[in-house]
Amino acid sequence: MSPPRAWGSRGPLARALWPLSQVYRALAALDRARYRWGWAPIHRPPVPVVVIGNWIVGGAGKTPTLLLVLELLAQWGWRAGVVSRGYGRQSAGVQLAHATSTAHDLGDEPLLIHRRSGVPLAVAERRAEAAKALLTAHPEVQVIVSDDGLQHHGLARDLSVLVFDARGLGNGWLLPAGPLRQDRDAPPLPGSAGTQLRLYTDGVASTPWPGHLAQRQLSAAWPLAAWWAGRASDRRPLAALAQASQLATAGAGHWWAAAGLAQPERFFAMLSAAGIHATHLPLPDHAPFDPLPWPATATDVLVTEKDAIKLRPEALPPGQRVWVLPLDLQAPPEFEQALGKALAALLGPPPGSPHGPPPR
Repeated sequence: MSPPRAWGSRGPLARALWPLSQVYRALAALDRARYRWGWAPIHRPPVPVVVIGNWIVGGAGKTPTLLLVLELLAQWGWRAGVVSRGYGRQSAGVQLAHATSTAHDLGDEPLLIHRRSGVPLAVAERRAEAAKALLTAHPEVQVIVSDDGLQHHGLARDLSVLVFDARGLGNGWLLPAGPLRQDRDAPPLPGSAGTQLRLYTDGVASTPWPGHLAQRQLSAAWPLAAWWAGRASDRRPLAALAQASQLATAGAGHWWAAAGLAQPERFFAMLSAAGIHATHLPLPDHAPFDPLPWPATATDVLVTEKDAIKLRPEALPPGQRVWVLPLDLQAPPEFEQALGKALAALLGPPPGSPHGPPPR
């Protein structure tokens, strides 16, 4: 049994790894002490900071949540910017997103966030440095959204959105004996005070704490070239892909589904629930797509946006089609109201939108 499988219980493997989790706990406590006692600085930007993150390792729905928050900020008329570590990038130092940025420059998820939202974005090993560069280049930004910043204490935050999936807290132990990235009993640092919202992205409350129930879903499919060009008119309903894939299963072609995610099985389960038949190709999280990991004989390949951001249409063999399936988050009105109220307390009355201001 691998560690991820063992994280659902406190079985033999988890217990064997428990001493290492105490080392992790000690190192995390030492890191927090650096900021608590002023040995390391906590940077507070001149604008509010909203952190989107998760306590549990991998695949909790952080990126769809961040994109939803950016969409709501735009609807309400606030100008947002994003900072990220840029996990998986091959560049160094501070990098600002621009029209020709690639996943090698920014990382796959930050590039996806920038393309989907259109907001300014900066990546750096230290999010505080990214925030400084972002505001220097884009002084119009009114609020910074930090991608996956809960465990990074060098940047103060005013509002945190904690994202949980159906795994909840797993067995409740820290890495590597359990899936937790931080000690749930650790007291807050001076720069981490502020409102906390909890969002459960699989539609179930998977911890004892109150929160809002949301649901991740696939809504449509884009041909890869249309997705890169933003041609919404070329989108196809999932039912059309389901019918075509079922014909292919009967002998008309070869359909594959590839996913370089922390939990690729979740994507495959969504495809199956939509009636789409394909051979599943699970890949490591942030896996490169050069060379293409599926056979050249595949006629149709289904991928998420996180993987599509590393694929260019010209890289495909002749006659092969790649379909991009965005993963969106549907949150309840109560979450939008709570988020709007917290933001209004930080930013004042919103500039306004056709949807009206968030409730006070």
